[in-house]
Amino acid sequence: MLNRIFGFFKKKKQPETKPTEQKDKSVILPAKKNIQKSKIRSENIRNKPGAKTHSAKQDKPKQVKPKWTPKDLPVEKEEGKIRFYDLPIPNSLQHAIADLGFKYCTPIQAEILPHTLKGKDAIGKAQTGTGKTAAFLLTSLVKIMKDSHKAKRAKGSPHTLIMAPTRELVMQIEKDALALSKYTRTNIVAVYGGMDYQKQISKIKGKYIDIMIATPGRLMDYMQKKLVHLNEVKVFVLDEADRMLDMGFMPDIKKIERKTPRKENRQTMFFSATFPSNIKYIAESWTVDPVIVSIDSDHKEAKDINQVMYIVSDDEKFPLLYNMLKRKDFSKVMIFCNRKDISRKIYDKLSRHGFSTTLLTGDIDQKRRMNRLENFKQGKVKILVATDVAGRGIHIEGVSHVINYNLPEDPEDYVHRIGRTGRAGEIGTSVSFASEGDSFQIPAIEEFLEHKLELTYPDDELLEDIPPLPKRERSENNRRPPQKKNYRKNYNKGNRKKN
Repeated sequence: MLNRIFGFFKKKKQPETKPTEQKDKSVILPAKKNIQKSKIRSENIRNKPGAKTHSAKQDKPKQVKPKWTPKDLPVEKEEGKIRFYDLPIPNSLQHAIADLGFKYCTPIQAEILPHTLKGKDAIGKAQTGTGKTAAFLLTSLVKIMKDSHKAKRAKGSPHTLIMAPTRELVMQIEKDALALSKYTRTNIVAVYGGMDYQKQISKIKGKYIDIMIATPGRLMDYMQKKLVHLNEVKVFVLDEADRMLDMGFMPDIKKIERKTPRKENRQTMFFSATFPSNIKYIAESWTVDPVIVSIDSDHKEAKDINQVMYIVSDDEKFPLLYNMLKRKDFSKVMIFCNRKDISRKIYDKLSRHGFSTTLLTGDIDQKRRMNRLENFKQGKVKILVATDVAGRGIHIEGVSHVINYNLPEDPEDYVHRIGRTGRAGEIGTSVSFASEGDSFQIPAIEEFLEHKLELTYPDDELLEDIPPLPKRERSENNRRPPQKKNYRKNYNKGNRKKN
């Protein structure tokens, strides 16, 4: 009985094991033979004399582009001028300088760069548009490249700190820094108010920062939250120092300076269009044996600006502006007003008359200001109406005319306004309207310029009557949403009439 049961199990196990063994042998063994045969064939082909190999590395060698050198774009020597090639600047920065079309140093660059590139402190004075920004940016970038082999800094601690008074100036410096450092691995961060707070924090928190460009208020905020540390700053730059004083930022700047290393352990540079005695005292107390460069011209304003000052009444200002813009070929115009409400009125009138116009004042949110400024720079908009917020530190190429709808109360602002035109060797024109209220500013402006201004009356054709102001066209987006009727108010009105 037992033999019969065991025999039953043996019969069931046999059909399971035999087919699997046959299948494994039939599949695996031929595959191994094929692999061995293919190996033998490949070895025989390789061993044959004159046999070609199919290696991609040998057939197509990598083509390495030669590194850029100053010889790729030679610049001829000129008497009295210093080429950027003559300075100890690395080829990666020289390449970017050549892309920007810069060949020779401006006067302030020629005086300061030979000293600051060696690590010396500097105090520089020059008019706007003379190349101050490129001077301290090149110095900072060269210093960063020299210090790159040293130990890494802590996260959130910048190598170079550049302070500027306004958001517009910070954005302009950032743009120039990115252009000069495009062939280097430099992390540049701009910190200013009016932008997304968390977005700026994401660029700072846990990141290695080479150059930080900041306004005092937003930087103080991040320092209090311990997101930014200044104990490892190697280069400290203060741009538009006199403007910092005028805007009341000096207490914050002094607090920021105290958080940086001692003046013996950092390189400090001060740049501005003017240096009052109190600013000069601060600059000298924060620097060690600085090179002091002052580029003064016979005239405070640029030589390449034709200045026109029309004597008009307040009622004649807008007709004069309208006829000038209609009759003369203005490629890119900046119109300055003293107050925001005047700027809005001029912008509104010009827009309704069909002029391509945009507005730039301090109460406009930062994103819209950036978009409007960029549209004007790119030529999408021909006329920019602005207050003095856009008067200093903003480099806009190709501005053909500057119009002072109101004369500024500060004579220095007059120079900075008209300095938006006639830059980089181009000839510009400034037109000022002097009415009964503005004419009181003329003697102070002439005293500051140290020469008389020519006052003239506009031609009759420029004072002709202008068309009536068109009505505002309401688009679907600008239409008022339907309002709910106040039945109680209407009911009360009806009862009053009956009574």
